[in-house]
Amino acid sequence: MENESQIESIIQGTNRLEIHAVVGGPYKDEQEALASVGGSVPADQELKSFSGVVEGGSSVESVYVLQRASVVAGNDFRSADPSVNSNTGQREVQFTLTNEAGDKFYDYTSKNVGRSMAVVMNDRVREVATIQSAIRDRGEITGSFSADEVAALSKLLRTGALPASLQQMEKRFVGASLGADSIRQGVTAAIVGVMVVMVFMLIYYRGSGINADVALILNLVILLGFMGAFSATLTLPGIAGVILTIGMGVDSNVLIFERIREEVRAGKAPSAAVDQGFAHAWVTIVDTHVTTIVSAAILFLFGTGPVKGFATTLTVGLLANLFTAVFVSRVIFDAHLNKLGQGQKVSI
Repeated sequence: MENESQIESIIQGTNRLEIHAVVGGPYKDEQEALASVGGSVPADQELKSFSGVVEGGSSVESVYVLQRASVVAGNDFRSADPSVNSNTGQREVQFTLTNEAGDKFYDYTSKNVGRSMAVVMNDRVREVATIQSAIRDRGEITGSFSADEVAALSKLLRTGALPASLQQMEKRFVGASLGADSIRQGVTAAIVGVMVVMVFMLIYYRGSGINADVALILNLVILLGFMGAFSATLTLPGIAGVILTIGMGVDSNVLIFERIREEVRAGKAPSAAVDQGFAHAWVTIVDTHVTTIVSAAILFLFGTGPVKGFATTLTVGLLANLFTAVFVSRVIFDAHLNKLGQGQKVSI
C-alpha cells in the first residue's frame, strides 16, 4: 500500500490543532522557560516545545510559555484546504472558522494586535505568528510544512481527531475481493429470502399465494430494471433496501388477503370480498408506504453515499410495490374471478 504510513499517522493523530496566546518565549530550554515564570508554571499556563527550520536551513529547538486555554480548537474549523502562499512560496493551509468561533477569534485578535499567538499541533508548537490586525473567520496557517503535512493538516481540520489515543495491535491488508464476496453473499441472502417468502405465501394463502408471488417477482423486475437503466451500483446497503422492499411487498399482500378472508367469512361473494378487501386495505398500505418513503427521502438528503444507495433502492422498491401489490394483484384477481363458476370460492 503506497499511503500506508500516511494513513497510520492520520488515524493515530489524536491531538487537535489549537491556537494559543503566547505568554513568553522563545526560550532555549525548559529550565529557562520555568525561570521566566518564577520556577513553577501557573495553572492557567503550560510549556510547549517548538522545532522548526530557520533561514539558511538550520533547525532550531525552543520552548514557549502559552495560555492553557486555546483561543480556537479543532472543532471550531468549518473547512480547511492546502495552498501555497503567492508571495513567499511557502505551503499553507487556508481555513474558515464557524460563525461562533469567528466572532470569538475576532474579539481576541482585535484586542491583542502586536502580540504573538502559537499554532499547536500534536502537542508541539508548529508556528508562532504576530497578530498584525483583527481576524474574524478566515485565515492562513503558514510554516515549514511538507506537502504531506499540509495535506494531513487540512484533512485533520476538516474531519476532526479522535479524543482518545490508539495503540496499533494488528495490521492487515484487505484486497478488493472482500467487497465482491460480501456482495455475493448479500445477493445469495436476498434470493434465499425471496424463495422462502414465496413458498410461505403459497402454503398459507394457497391459490392466492401465486398472485402474491407474481406481484413480488414483478416488483423485483421493476426495481432491478431501474437500477440497470441508471447504471446504479449494487452495494450492501442497496441489497438491504431490496430485502426490506420484499418484506414491505409481502406485508401489503398480507393486509389485502386478510381483509379478503374476513369478507369471505362474513358470507360475501368472491367478487364483493375482493373488492372490499382491496378498498379497506388501500388506505393502510398507502399510509405505511408514504411514511417510509418520507424517511427514505430524509436519509437521501442528509446521508452519505452508502446510505443514499439504501434510500434510493428502498424508495424505488416501495413505489414499485404500490403498483404491483395493489393494481397488478387486483388485475390478477379480477381475471381469476371471471373464470370462477357459479358458487365457486376464491382460493385464499
